[in-house]
Amino acid sequence: MFPTILRDPDATKKLLDTILDSPNGRRSLSRVARTCRAMCEPALNVLWRELDSLLPLVSLFPNNLMKRTRRPGLGLAKAPSAEDWSKVLAYGERVRRIAYLEASNSMSPSIFTTISESRPVTYILPHLQQLIWRVETAAGLERCMLFLNPELQSLVLEVGTKFPQLSTFLADVCSRTQLTTFSFSSPTSLPDTFTDLLRPQHTLEKLVLVAPGALSPQVGQWAASLPALHTLELDLSGRSVIAVEGFFDDIVHSGASTPSDVSSDSGIFSGDEIDFTEIRRSSLRLTGDLEKGGAFTSLHQLQLSGEAANIAVFLKHLASSLTHLELVIEDPPDRADWQDLSSLICERFSNTLLSLRITATGSSRFNELVRSTSRGGDPPSRHLPLDSLTSLPYLLRLDIDLPESVVFHNVDLAHIAQVCPNIETLRLCPMARFPTSAGPSLTLEGVAVLTQNCRRLHTLALVLDAETSSAETLNSVKVSSRSLLRLHVGHSIVNDPLHTTILLSHLAPHLETMKWFHEKNRPGYVEANAQGWQKVSDWLPHLQGMRLMERSKAVEAANKASVRPTTSEQSVDATVRRITADQGTQVKPATGERAIQMSPSVASQAVDATPMLTEAAVDATPAVSHQSVGAEPMMTSTEVDATIPTESKSISTVLDLLAEENAKMQPTYADTLYMLPSAIPVVFAGLLSLACRVFITYPLAIPMHMLDKSLSMIHAQRPNGGETPSEGYELRASPSHSTSSSTSELLDHEIPPVCL
Repeated sequence: MFPTILRDPDATKKLLDTILDSPNGRRSLSRVARTCRAMCEPALNVLWRELDSLLPLVSLFPNNLMKRTRRPGLGLAKAPSAEDWSKVLAYGERVRRIAYLEASNSMSPSIFTTISESRPVTYILPHLQQLIWRVETAAGLERCMLFLNPELQSLVLEVGTKFPQLSTFLADVCSRTQLTTFSFSSPTSLPDTFTDLLRPQHTLEKLVLVAPGALSPQVGQWAASLPALHTLELDLSGRSVIAVEGFFDDIVHSGASTPSDVSSDSGIFSGDEIDFTEIRRSSLRLTGDLEKGGAFTSLHQLQLSGEAANIAVFLKHLASSLTHLELVIEDPPDRADWQDLSSLICERFSNTLLSLRITATGSSRFNELVRSTSRGGDPPSRHLPLDSLTSLPYLLRLDIDLPESVVFHNVDLAHIAQVCPNIETLRLCPMARFPTSAGPSLTLEGVAVLTQNCRRLHTLALVLDAETSSAETLNSVKVSSRSLLRLHVGHSIVNDPLHTTILLSHLAPHLETMKWFHEKNRPGYVEANAQGWQKVSDWLPHLQGMRLMERSKAVEAANKASVRPTTSEQSVDATVRRITADQGTQVKPATGERAIQMSPSVASQAVDATPMLTEAAVDATPAVSHQSVGAEPMMTSTEVDATIPTESKSISTVLDLLAEENAKMQPTYADTLYMLPSAIPVVFAGLLSLACRVFITYPLAIPMHMLDKSLSMIHAQRPNGGETPSEGYELRASPSHSTSSSTSELLDHEIPPVCL
């Protein structure tokens, strides 16, 4: 049977989280995990949920694999087998957040090589959701690839120098994961293709950019296009006002009169021209003609670092309903810039702002650290006026933590009580140190104003002088707060612990926690003050119990005093007498007649509707053109020497040759019809040539050919001793008549000589 607390998983988780947040919480939670099996799994899940290093995972390997058992960060002596990974993988499924700091040198680089080469699965932390990676070398950045699993939602990347492979790394991150939170911090500028690489990350809800180039118009346009973005953190340190406004150049639609839309570059001698873009923009901003559109409408949380003037310029461009605003400013800020910033915050976000936190930049804190460690010097202190805050009715938390602007007065507390009536947590530089010559200006009298007007205040942290208060404060019940539970006084001064205890028991009778600085090695420690607050802490619970008992008795006495007095019954005649009277009133309204004659004016007008006719002549005679084509064939004469080295000689007639030439020269019937229009003179010439061939050339050629054949047959030699061959000789055409015959064919038979 499980304990009752385990039946509700949410209640169990809250209980274990409370144990983890307590002093020595991890040790206590590990003891809870060893109590029973029912508590083991929930406690281990909370205990291994967030790790600040990889050492707890590496220490899960067997001891025989370690180079040194008590120092797992030195690495493994040999590669682990599949069985050695079982415990690491089992606990790795519980991890949701892990951090790595290369500068700590707590882990050997060989551990990552061993994990990469011998891991049995792709991801040893399959359910990792948040990864914090702080490296200063390219090899350290490459090790991050082992933990980029698909379930990763948050990536915090801090690099020390500019790596050439940073673009490749970002492209690999975007291809593997779909993040909701991305943080990039670097002293070097962003890659040129930063926005193109991160454009697939359209599900980002939180974006942190602390690097040169984060205020470029391309980054501003990309950040404003993220539909789910609700948290933004930017660094404006060392930037000009123009550079801050340039972040919104591609977001704000200013119209045609915007200086960014007007270019003075004519294309000729552009290098010698002066760019008046910023001058025009500044002039339009001063005159109020520069139209500004809203940007980041879905933004709820914003953190800005830099000068107060730059932060004010950035906030002017926002049209979102901010609920949480954190400003990291240079301390001390310029008084005029601080007043403008305070007024702008109340003007733009008074109806939505719930939390306002103001801290100092790293350079300001470093200067304060140098001053605190120097000898013989008192820390400087300045007054930070709060009268510029006009109205923050929904503000629940106000936290101001600056190293130099630490002086506040009772009028500042009264002003906060007026402009922030619903405030719940108020912290005004609780770490401040004051010299003995000039202590803090705040007193418990100022705290009484807060407890009287801010009825929801439960946490208060400030440095004050617990001096004797007036009798009016002790006699007033309105200044007593039922909500104030926690008080942190820091290095506050206390001279009379008993009187301070009495006054605190009156102002906060339900106070539960009281803190102050009692470490002797802390700068600004005063032993008398620490001992005085220790006495107040010891006496306060007893006086609170007495105070509450007295008030409960006073309430009972008041209730008894307010008992209802004795009453007696008495009858009263309440009969109503009615007196009626008849009275008539003649109401006759005055009437009047009025007539209006309306006669429309009629005008007749004739409209000529005869259609207009237009005659046009079109010349439709077709264009005819004659064209003649010469179709005379090309003739080529070739002589072949076919003389046989014999005494016999053959004579061929030219009858066949003339017939062939005549056939080539005569066109076809279709060609004749085609050339008829242009070849009429040629016809007469052809007829005359044909007549000459028929009546003159052919009659002379035929007898000659017949005579030649006859003589060839008579005088031919017999092949076998003059015997007459059994086969007849075949008459062959002359070489000039056959174009396909060759010299070898003519020599197949001997041709006898012909005698004429």
